[in-house]
Amino acid sequence: MKLSTTITLLAALLFIPLFITRGWGIFDFWWWLSTNLVVLVMTITIFDHTWAQAIRKDLNDKILLKFGLGILTALLLYVVFAVGNIASRHLFAFADNGIQDVYAFKMDASKYRIAILMLLIIGPGEELFWRGYLQRSYQKRTGQFPGFLMATGFYTLVHMGSGNTMLVLAAAVCGLFWGYLYLKFNSMALNVVSHTVWDMTVFLWLPFH
Repeated sequence: MKLSTTITLLAALLFIPLFITRGWGIFDFWWWLSTNLVVLVMTITIFDHTWAQAIRKDLNDKILLKFGLGILTALLLYVVFAVGNIASRHLFAFADNGIQDVYAFKMDASKYRIAILMLLIIGPGEELFWRGYLQRSYQKRTGQFPGFLMATGFYTLVHMGSGNTMLVLAAAVCGLFWGYLYLKFNSMALNVVSHTVWDMTVFLWLPFH
């Protein structure tokens, strides 16, 4: 079995129960999500040395430009969601409850804890895994565009465990957006900045509720 297939199955085992249950006892959604990403990133680091090499190469090439593009693309995606937020509430009866349910993932977690985990683990970890490893691996195996679609499809699929149509749609949009960014620029650094800034903006700074 190829490493990317094994990692895909591991990700499914880690993420699908997370979105179904949203936590287990004191191990809430944010601790669980962060732990999953740490496990996946550590596994990739151990077994795929080309992944670490790609990161080092990326960080040594026009890093300030990538940082700036990351912020700009995060703001662009926020605007897309702002428009979608207004439109969906007018078009779909289930949208309002679905959006509120997404923010219920915060539970009773401290905003400071969520912010620290997003900044240090969740934002970087999601992109290092979903695009930097999984999409990159799929692109090598199946070609650039098919690999992009496969990674986006799987990213969307694991969110279906939530049973929340709005969250699944949001995951699909984000997967397509960040997947295309990686397809076009081939930069984990750019994607990490974009994802992290977007997460912080949508969940903490300017939420849609």
